[in-house]
Amino acid sequence: MRLRRSLRVVGWSSVTVGVLLVAFFLYQLVFTNVLTARSQKLAEAQLVSNMASAAKQIEVVDTIPLTTSTSPTTTTPGSTGTTTTSTTLAPVEAVLYSEPTPDEGAPFGTIQIPSIGLDKVLFEGVDVATLKKGPGHMPWTPLPGQPGNAVISGHRTTYGAPFFNLDKLEAGDQIIVTTALGDSTYEVREKLIVRPTDVSVTEPMPGAWLTLTTCNPKYSARERLIIQAQLISGPNYLYVETEREQTMGGAS
Repeated sequence: MRLRRSLRVVGWSSVTVGVLLVAFFLYQLVFTNVLTARSQKLAEAQLVSNMASAAKQIEVVDTIPLTTSTSPTTTTPGSTGTTTTSTTLAPVEAVLYSEPTPDEGAPFGTIQIPSIGLDKVLFEGVDVATLKKGPGHMPWTPLPGQPGNAVISGHRTTYGAPFFNLDKLEAGDQIIVTTALGDSTYEVREKLIVRPTDVSVTEPMPGAWLTLTTCNPKYSARERLIIQAQLISGPNYLYVETEREQTMGGAS
């Protein structure tokens, strides 16, 4: 009799544990996505105000003189078969613009990756609460669009799973980050798998880079998937390239 009772207790306990586990996984994989979708929707409205405010505080922090002030005169076909001549002014200096540091947890831009259909509001910070709302920028790294190595982290399988398909990115794919400064477009250069303790991928890099980090493999935090992309266009691109060329020329 006692044995049967014990077996029933064990059986019901197992059922209870199973139900709780199913409920937990449903919460993690379904309900958290709903919460993040709401956070993203609310952030979209706040983002407009934040970007407008930040745009008023954009500053020129450095310039590099360029060798020529105008580009050569060009001849182009006219609509009637004749030719028209035009002279296009080129920049006389490469300009480095900066924007204010966003408040912790605040939305300050968007990140788009067309090849995997990603389009999310971007937040400042990588603490637990912030990453529940969407991809977050590591505050101790430069903002996207600035020289150096801007680092953004995001969830892979919960809370909207913004970086779920990050492993599908290939060299040449583009990543567009939009902030008050404008659109900064990056091109994927490398895909890495590292240990969670490997922080070297967040360290400064010459030029202008964007590093994306997320858990790997899916449904596990055993490793980190890293995407490194290089700036190919944006408000600070000319400055970054000019500085790079001058540095390389000096090194030779």
